[in-house]
Amino acid sequence: MLNNLKASAATTEVPDDLVSMGYVNGPFGIQGWISLVADTENADSLLNYPVWWLGRNGVWRAYKVVDSHMQPKKLGAKLEGVNDRDAAFALKGSEVFIPRSSMPPAAEGEYYWADLIGLEVFNQQDERLGVIDKLFETGANDVIVVKDETTERLVPFVGHVVLDVNLETRVMRVDWGLDY
Repeated sequence: MLNNLKASAATTEVPDDLVSMGYVNGPFGIQGWISLVADTENADSLLNYPVWWLGRNGVWRAYKVVDSHMQPKKLGAKLEGVNDRDAAFALKGSEVFIPRSSMPPAAEGEYYWADLIGLEVFNQQDERLGVIDKLFETGANDVIVVKDETTERLVPFVGHVVLDVNLETRVMRVDWGLDY
């Protein structure tokens, strides 16, 4: 539960490194609480950030999180200035973003998905497979969606396939053929 964190939502300048962390799926109750689905490994990790940026269609606003609680597979949050069900309902469908610069460094050998998007992917034969467009979970493992001009490839994000990730050069090396 997030309580008494000092944070200002008065910032008007939108950070240029926002990372999507989930979305508001509707109001929760009648006192302005929202229910949201977190697209994070652990849903409650979003509670580590006292200010969330909510938006859609390129319009962003910072909201201070004043209270929160876990629901099964969802979070409930009370945002400063959202005081009734109608105001909470107006946020339905908004994406929830956090500045990447406010996230802690990833552990050795671990990566934030947001850092992998846009990496060029090459195989062991130095053939270019494309660029990472997105990632998703399957339950068994994460999957990288790699796109080039004509092809979309689904590459498992597992140790024996992903050989090297270099965030500085923005290149990932994989054991994966062009014809897979």
